[in-house]
Amino acid sequence: MTIELKVPTLGESVTEATIGKWFRNVGEAVKKDEALVELETDKVAVEVNAPESGVLTRIDAKPGDTVTIGQILGAIEEGATATAKPAAPAAAPAPAPAPAPAPVAAPAPAPVAAPVVAGGAEPGPAARKLIAESGLPAAAIPATGPGGRITKGDVLAAIANPPAAAPAPKALPPRPEDPREERVKMTRLRKRIAERLKDAQNTAAMLTTFNEVDMTALMEARAQYKDLFEKKHGVKMGFMSFFVKAAVQALKEVPAVNAEIYGDEIVYKNYYDISVAVSSPSGLVVPVVRDADKLGFHEIEKEIARLGTKARDGKLAIEDMQGGTFTISNGGVFGSLMSTPIINPPQSAILGMHKIQDRPMVVNKQIVARPMMYLAVSYDHRLVDGREAVTFLVRIKEAIEDPSRLLFGV
Repeated sequence: MTIELKVPTLGESVTEATIGKWFRNVGEAVKKDEALVELETDKVAVEVNAPESGVLTRIDAKPGDTVTIGQILGAIEEGATATAKPAAPAAAPAPAPAPAPAPVAAPAPAPVAAPVVAGGAEPGPAARKLIAESGLPAAAIPATGPGGRITKGDVLAAIANPPAAAPAPKALPPRPEDPREERVKMTRLRKRIAERLKDAQNTAAMLTTFNEVDMTALMEARAQYKDLFEKKHGVKMGFMSFFVKAAVQALKEVPAVNAEIYGDEIVYKNYYDISVAVSSPSGLVVPVVRDADKLGFHEIEKEIARLGTKARDGKLAIEDMQGGTFTISNGGVFGSLMSTPIINPPQSAILGMHKIQDRPMVVNKQIVARPMMYLAVSYDHRLVDGREAVTFLVRIKEAIEDPSRLLFGV
């Protein structure tokens, strides 16, 4: 019996993927649930497993091909046995010198229920119908009605004198060949990361505020209890669980940092799903620690360790990275002393941790060496005021410099 392999459902808002590599060649025997092919999506790599044991008889999509949900990838002959010694799995073909890349279009904005001008009122039925028929963006139509409402006359005037189209992005000139250079096509995940980061810069009114935290008390507490903690809970005591707890406590006090802008509304989230940035073979990913406010320190450490292992093994699912409300990124593990992290849309803020470094500090009018860390919070100034951002960061600083505050919620 021939069984076709198809592209599975890839997750919310993901409709296509790129073939990464095949783990088996045509003619090879395969076992049920064995990984056969890797698909690269905008967010994660997904493996398609063999539904039954048999022989791979056909491959319809090669490495580098773009496929959509439900598309046939190949076929298995159930119950058959391999008749010849299989060859080693074929590697993806070496990339040929690439032509000048085409400019990447900006991601399409999320659909809204009705066209509304920024800061204005919803158009009336007649104007709304004309906008839909004309295809003009509501934001490009000057509104003259009461309360900033677009009238039918405004739409007719815009149709008669349509706004000038934005100039097309300028194509890059051909790049001359150089034997000292190597050209490799960007993966779908790396393209998506680039698009999201640039979209965050283009969309949000992004600003960063800094502070520094004395890690003395936290390091002393960790040194005192780390062995007992690991023995009891089976996981090492790290700093990240303290920062997650401190962030949750600060988010409760400053809810705007845990909110997002959706159209002309502000969505305040009364739950705390903390995205923790980790490195994977495909790039930086941000799996989510769900309901961090309900977890103990050891539970947070275990969840971060579990997600980190999945990221390094390329096993993260799309569901692992959806729905975070706030992000923490630790550039200090790579030696970064200070940085301005970029917001992870649609979130409104991100906390950047950095390298711990002994620095001379004045304590009780004495100069002493203290282990210090710079903290940075980048935030969307459209939603979060400077006072709120600074207050948020100060609350984290206070909790880390006096970890007992986390136990008492003060």
